[in-house]
Amino acid sequence: MVVKVYVSGISGNKEVKKRQQRVCMILDSKNITYDVIDITEPGKEADKEFMQQNSDAKDAKHPLPPQIFNDETYCGDYDEFDLANENDELEKFLKVPVSTPAAGTVNVENGHVANGNTSSREPIKEETGEVKNLEDEESEEEEE
Repeated sequence: MVVKVYVSGISGNKEVKKRQQRVCMILDSKNITYDVIDITEPGKEADKEFMQQNSDAKDAKHPLPPQIFNDETYCGDYDEFDLANENDELEKFLKVPVSTPAAGTVNVENGHVANGNTSSREPIKEETGEVKNLEDEESEEEEE
C-alpha cells in the first residue's frame, strides 16, 4: 500500500502550491512514505484522468491538486487531509498502519526519559558519607 499525492507542478495558483508543499512536509515529518505524481508532466495523462475520475470535486469542475490516494483508494483532498492531521487521525485517513512511538524515548514502567546525558552535577554522597561533586571526581581522574 503506497500513499500517492497527485500534484500540479505548474499550477499558477499559489494556494494550490502551498497546499501541495504542506501535504508533503507533513508526510515527511511523520515518516510516511509516499509517491508524488505530477499530473502536468508529459506522459501522465492517464494519471490525471484517474485523479479526476476518482476524486470528489467540491466546488470546481474538476478536483484540484493535491488529491491523496492509498494505491487506488481515494483518501481525500487537502482540506480532509489537514483536518485528519489536526485531529491526529492521519494514519486512519491515509489507510496506513498506525506507527508506534520511537524506541527508547520513554520507559513506560518508570516514566523515565532515556535520551540525552544522564550524568548529574548534583553532589554525590559516597558510601563513606563523604559528599563529592562530579567535578571533583573528574579532576581526580585527570590527576591520575
